[in-house]
Amino acid sequence: MKKLSIALLLLALNVAAYSQTKVPEMPIFERTLSNGLKVVTVQDRSNPVVTVQVWYRVGGKDDPEGKSGFAHMFEHMMFKATKNMPNETMDRLTEDVGGWNNASTREDLTNYYEEIPSNYLETLLWAEAERMVNLAVDEGNFASERDVVKEEYRQGVLANPYGMFFQYLDSLTFKKHPYKRGVIGNLDELNAASLEDAFAFYREYYRPDNASLIIVGDFDRYQLDKWIDKYFGSIKNPEGEIRRVSVVEPDKTEEERYDRFRPNVPECCPALGITYLAPPSDSDDVPALEILQAILSGGESSRLYQSLIYKKQIAQDVGFFADIRTEKGLLIFYSIAASGKTTLEMEKAIDEEIAKLREEAPSAIEVEKAKNVLITRILRERETVNGKAVALGEAIIYKGDPKAANKEVSRLQSVTPADIKRIVNKYMGGKNRVVINYRNGEEDAEANVAASDEGGSK
Repeated sequence: MKKLSIALLLLALNVAAYSQTKVPEMPIFERTLSNGLKVVTVQDRSNPVVTVQVWYRVGGKDDPEGKSGFAHMFEHMMFKATKNMPNETMDRLTEDVGGWNNASTREDLTNYYEEIPSNYLETLLWAEAERMVNLAVDEGNFASERDVVKEEYRQGVLANPYGMFFQYLDSLTFKKHPYKRGVIGNLDELNAASLEDAFAFYREYYRPDNASLIIVGDFDRYQLDKWIDKYFGSIKNPEGEIRRVSVVEPDKTEEERYDRFRPNVPECCPALGITYLAPPSDSDDVPALEILQAILSGGESSRLYQSLIYKKQIAQDVGFFADIRTEKGLLIFYSIAASGKTTLEMEKAIDEEIAKLREEAPSAIEVEKAKNVLITRILRERETVNGKAVALGEAIIYKGDPKAANKEVSRLQSVTPADIKRIVNKYMGGKNRVVINYRNGEEDAEANVAASDEGGSK
């Protein structure tokens, strides 16, 4: 017993010491061009590579009304031809020289990123400027990419037994905010989109004053600034204001419960979703919610895994996710039942874990362990130029300031066990939630329409 106590003490000291690690700040340089383009750069000459990234402030929440999935579809179109580049040129400019490229669409943003040997930096700057202003928005590109996204929906949502379940987390929780539509959209609304919609979307959102250009890696600052001025400085903004979402999602004051069915859900294994509204991304509570996520759902030693999977053996999968967005996001509990178990059993077990944290703060060791996991992940990501750039992009979108990336670790380190108890009571303190039971059965078409249009039907 004495040896065990000493071991635990040493573990606690090591974890605590690590969680107070000082992380060197990224040397961030910022400037804004006359056309409104924000430029953020970090020089890192440790390796002869560089990443070029453009983050646009447009995402799923900005889809045209009745045409959800549009921002995601347009992300695909941005890899097609431009006035001066044939189709798939971005692949040739990156993959053929040993680099790579990709893009993603979230609720609040769309980002495009490439990593290449640094001697190809000028070429990629030209290419990103080219597709910002000269994309070929034509019927051929539009139709082909819409079909690609429709197939992604069929495979990821319709064919997956639990694909629609995760769509319901948004559509049944949000009542007014366009977050309820999700990012991928649906087949009917993708079919409703037109070429005219695509051109209008491009002109409204793909413009310098709605974008941040992020460069991290091996470059000469004087030469880089000259190239940026040459390729991006001459781009003019379209006339007109950028439309922004002004809808505010109301707070929840009572519990809402929904039953949803899909014929391809295994009869043995229903799913349960419990959602609460989360604060916006600029809230001071976000670091504590991130640590709460690690405590509840960070691997096999986490509270939810130990309770529902290891001890009670009522679930095959369980998790908690703090889905933080620029406006109110979601705090999501989800669980898929073990064979023969019920959603009621899983709900009871999850509520027990919530109640424990409402009544008693987690131990200092448990909080420090969670910090250790999160800080380790941050340090590993910051070892690469892409990881540094993504941290800057997320700080711009979610915090409004790239320098917030340099404060991410210290904000996590400042969280206390009392903070965890406080935020659980603040955001999960009552019946201000949505409970979704998802099981095998014939799908109710009318319920799906209501979920899409109004946020849910009981």
